[in-house]
Amino acid sequence: MAVSPQKLEEENAPPSPSQQVSGAIQEITAKAQLLVREEIELAKLELTQKIGKLVRGAAVGAAAGVFAFLGLIFLLHTLSWGLYELLGTAIWVGFLITTGLLFLLAGVAGFLAYRFVQSGTPPKPEMAIDEAQRIKRTVDEARR
Repeated sequence: MAVSPQKLEEENAPPSPSQQVSGAIQEITAKAQLLVREEIELAKLELTQKIGKLVRGAAVGAAAGVFAFLGLIFLLHTLSWGLYELLGTAIWVGFLITTGLLFLLAGVAGFLAYRFVQSGTPPKPEMAIDEAQRIKRTVDEARR
């Protein structure tokens, strides 16, 4: 099959400016899609690593909490025995005083917790709502 000279000339001719722009847009689109995919993969990898570190940190923090709790128990036990020795009374008196102190601290903490919860309810983002209302008023005024 013979190819006409005009057809050969069209195939070998440099692309027109519109073809060049079209090709550049396609190339930019393809590279942008590749970049977005790579950024998503990078974000996934980074999140996986950070979540792993958070889990390890939480586990070590939980272990620290257990050890601190056990230390507190021994401290309170020591306080009870120290009160027994200091007051020179029966052993149960030292433990009773320590228990009373713990109930007193629990009562104060419970009262403070109640006050904090009361001052925080209902949980409503008042500043964000005020800002949204100001934006709405500004937009409404701009429309007029």
